[in-house]
Amino acid sequence: MNQPRTLLQRGLRHPSFVIGGILTLALLVGALLSFIWTPWSPYAMNMEAKLLPPSPQFWMGTDAFGRDVLSQIMVGARSSIAVGVIAVGIGVVFGVSLGLLASALRGWVEEVIMRMSDFTFAFPAILSAIMMTAVFGPSMVNAIIAIGIFNIPTFARITRASANAVWAREYIMAARACGKNRFSITLQHVLPNILGVLTVQATIQFALAILAEAALSYLGLGTQPPQPSWGRMLSDAQTLMFQAPLLAVFPGVAIALSVLGLNLLGDGLRDVMDPRLSRQR
Repeated sequence: MNQPRTLLQRGLRHPSFVIGGILTLALLVGALLSFIWTPWSPYAMNMEAKLLPPSPQFWMGTDAFGRDVLSQIMVGARSSIAVGVIAVGIGVVFGVSLGLLASALRGWVEEVIMRMSDFTFAFPAILSAIMMTAVFGPSMVNAIIAIGIFNIPTFARITRASANAVWAREYIMAARACGKNRFSITLQHVLPNILGVLTVQATIQFALAILAEAALSYLGLGTQPPQPSWGRMLSDAQTLMFQAPLLAVFPGVAIALSVLGLNLLGDGLRDVMDPRLSRQR
């Protein structure tokens, strides 16, 4: 009888996990590399070199201000990752805490938390960002807060549902019979058993955060100039679709591959972290 495979071994045998991991790693490497090297400065304008096609000098061409497109995409990955990490972090910290609290205490506490989550769902990230922009002005910080607030009820609901299933297990009843309180049971038994579900959900929300950041930047509500952003690159390219269509293709492909990679990674993690798979073969 073969020993159960490790998480990494099962992952390397899962196509979605491998492809998603490669695409996600490429996103991270591009963003990290941009801190120490880019082909050209993403901020320097050169009107004599504007709207150049891809060439050995400018691998993805230049925009209407003569800025290198590849350099902007590399630096723009920073904004996408920063928004995704912080916004998902907000959702995880507050949403998971509320979901565990609702599942542990039940009764009116659970009802209040779930109704608050329903109310928050009525204000999607873009609508929240528009409202915050009207009051505080457009910025990356406001976009992060808006996306993060929208993530809270998502994590609260999935945490509560997953935790409720764990609370019905026999070992939870045994722990309660031994005199453990709900707080100890939540931290020692419930939370560890739902980490896999939360990890998968985090990768999905990360992908959605990248899309939301691109949409907000496209509308002028997210990352502000001169900081490069994939969404704003698409916005700037829309008036040049017939003159230089590749200006829209490159940031669009970057967004699509990043979201695809994170979704495939989440799908692969869901299968790899399934404990039933560790018993196969």
